Amino acid sequence: MKRSSCYNGYSLFLTMLMLCVVSRSQLTTDFYSTTCPNLLQIVRREVQKAIKFETRMAASLIRLHFHDCFVDSGGKSWRVLLGRRDGLVANQTGANAKLPSPFEDVDTIINKFAAVGLNIIDVVALSGAHTIGLARCATFNNRLFNFSGTGAPDSTMESSMVSDLQNLCPLTDDGNKTTVLDRNSTDLFDNHYFQNLLNNKGLLSSDQELFSSTNLTTKALVQTYSTNQNLFLNDFANSMIKMGNISPLTGSSGEIRKKCSVVNS
Repeated sequence: MKRSSCYNGYSLFLTMLMLCVVSRSQLTTDFYSTTCPNLLQIVRREVQKAIKFETRMAASLIRLHFHDCFVDSGGKSWRVLLGRRDGLVANQTGANAKLPSPFEDVDTIINKFAAVGLNIIDVVALSGAHTIGLARCATFNNRLFNFSGTGAPDSTMESSMVSDLQNLCPLTDDGNKTTVLDRNSTDLFDNHYFQNLLNNKGLLSSDQELFSSTNLTTKALVQTYSTNQNLFLNDFANSMIKMGNISPLTGSSGEIRKKCSVVNS
């Protein structure tokens, strides 16, 4: 029942991810009150159904929100400002250049966040979204055998975790197998991710860097969030709002896509 209640409480949060938080000055919480007055209830119901069918959908929706808002523009809840329009460009190469990579060091990631108006608190809090979801071997197998040309695994990964992952992702593997981002707390949106970092059990190099690098600010935030889940959830919600406010398209800008994944022809 604990897991079920987590899904139910988190569903409204995911509803808001789908809609994407947007600029306060141009948008309103009742944008669809006339054209679709039951919109939030409809989306919430469908998200609940999707997560019940496939738990991983929760993480997928967070990733969708991050990619959409970071490039073009459970836990806590907040009132969503509605009316955001879709971009006129769908360019995967351009998007990937702006997005933080799991292979980048913490300073590079901080600079990418700063370029869109987000700070170090946002970096660490939003990284906490990795408390749910999966990652492909290709995103972390660089840490398992010959990290940075050392001929050995990444020394900041706990030894038994290295062994487990080497068995899952051998050198001959195609990199497409997956494993959980947050070991021992797979489907709950909580602060266990940060506790993992303290024990060198961060899966991605970019995750473990938050604690194991020389950056004292990110290290202190990881330590704080690991013992204060409510603070993490509050900061996560605030950072999601800030990320949603990155360059929203409103009014006559952009378009309303007929199919979400491609621009209108």
